Amino acid sequence: MIRALHALRALLPSRADYREVPNSWRRDLLAGVTVGIVALPLALGFGISSGAGAAAGLITAIVAGVIAAVFGGSNVQVSGPTGAMVVVLAPIVAANGMGAVAIVSLMAGVIVVIAGIARLGRAVSFIPWPVIEGFTLGIAVIIFLQQVPALTGPSTHGGSHTNVVLAAFDALASADIGYLLWALGAVVIVAGCMLLLPRLHPAIPGSLVGVILVTLLTLVVSDPLAVIGALPAALPVPSLPALDLGTLSGLLLPALTVATLAAIESLLSARVAASLADTGPYDPDRELFGQGLASIGSGLFGGMPATGAIARTAVNVRAGARTRLAAIVHALVLLLVVVAVAGPVGAIPLAALSGVLMVTAIRMVHLATARSILRSTRADAVAYIVTVSVDLIVAVVIGMIVAAIFALRGLARATGVQREPILGDPERGDERIAIIRLDGPLFFAAADRVLAEVTSLDDVSVVVLRMSQLELVDATGAHVLGEIVQQLERRGVTVLIKGVREGHVELFRTVGVLGALRHQNHLFTDLPAAIAHARSHVVRES
Repeated sequence: MIRALHALRALLPSRADYREVPNSWRRDLLAGVTVGIVALPLALGFGISSGAGAAAGLITAIVAGVIAAVFGGSNVQVSGPTGAMVVVLAPIVAANGMGAVAIVSLMAGVIVVIAGIARLGRAVSFIPWPVIEGFTLGIAVIIFLQQVPALTGPSTHGGSHTNVVLAAFDALASADIGYLLWALGAVVIVAGCMLLLPRLHPAIPGSLVGVILVTLLTLVVSDPLAVIGALPAALPVPSLPALDLGTLSGLLLPALTVATLAAIESLLSARVAASLADTGPYDPDRELFGQGLASIGSGLFGGMPATGAIARTAVNVRAGARTRLAAIVHALVLLLVVVAVAGPVGAIPLAALSGVLMVTAIRMVHLATARSILRSTRADAVAYIVTVSVDLIVAVVIGMIVAAIFALRGLARATGVQREPILGDPERGDERIAIIRLDGPLFFAAADRVLAEVTSLDDVSVVVLRMSQLELVDATGAHVLGEIVQQLERRGVTVLIKGVREGHVELFRTVGVLGALRHQNHLFTDLPAAIAHARSHVVRES
């Protein structure tokens, strides 16, 4: 009980989280304001692209941003709506309606909290780099294509397609050319600001400047562009959405998908943040706990599931953030936007936000990384291509399975079966003795090959199995060793075992390897004694 309480306490905030605030508060405030400005168009755009609406995006950035900053495991992580979450949420909204978003957010949040309490935070280390990069590229492609219907006119929404590629083509086929030209003009202005203004000075928020510029132009020039529309001038009152057993069971799989994505992206973002600057280590279990609470809080306020945002976290670190105060300030800046300027924000054209997301998607694509992965190993190239090509809801799982299959095959090939000569002066009958050295791991993927190679020995009277170089052994590997001993002994071949590692003794005894030996004195700790015993058997048989 005491251990459980101590483990739970480790997941909660402490004074140590703010130890550096007296020295870094100025930098944290500046970083928080900077990230808040950068996050505004992204929060609006991701909310709209998900189907939950601009208000949901803002609510998520505010509520989840504060909760994750306080309870999360990173000192500089910035959380909110992200492109990856949009990709997963969009089909959920299309299939179940906007009302499902808050419920899925609550369910996914509970799952992620449980994962944090269960100490599953280190699981992200099992995801191969090619799978992560393939997943990121797939997200970028989908985010880009999701913007196409928003550029082709308010009457074109990609038809009824849930596939973003088909929806984009359908929207283009029925596009209002006049509207499309206006929308492309807005995209060009925003993209130009995002690409060119930071070259003048890194502190200039190109996306926000571009959005403001397009909004001002549409206010003075007659145009057909659709706008965000009315936004709430305050946060809604938190409430629990209507829940029933049928709804919960129907949304369980989507919630598991969202929870998995939230955990993976948040842990990856926190790990990247820890590598960008010396702002202290991150606690992966606490990160899961905090992100789960953030999604629960967001759902209660009518927002979306939240994750750590790699791009905004990177901006936060580069702007000088040192503590959680920066991420808290970022959320307060967005809250100020809701309270003070909700009206003007509602006049932002949707095409301007599409431009922000399109440039963001393009920046997620790293051609040099793709080339290096595709030229590395066949296993990594296949895992990368599979992760990009399939439905992103199952992309990570399939990519990991592919990578695991290749890794197991490579590991199985590392299992060595070598026949060694008897060193020293030869004696009569030595040709009847086979010394077999087993190297590397002996597990289920290599077990059959080892069995076939060892039991295929001919014209021998004694086999000495050298096991001192045997590393990992699982139950299947140990069982095969027992079969090898039994098959050889049935053929009249004496089996001697030399050099069983201390960590393998109990497994070999339990599975029956040692019990399969003809005599207990056929187990040796050094090779000369085993060879001498083998020679004595050969002499008796001759």
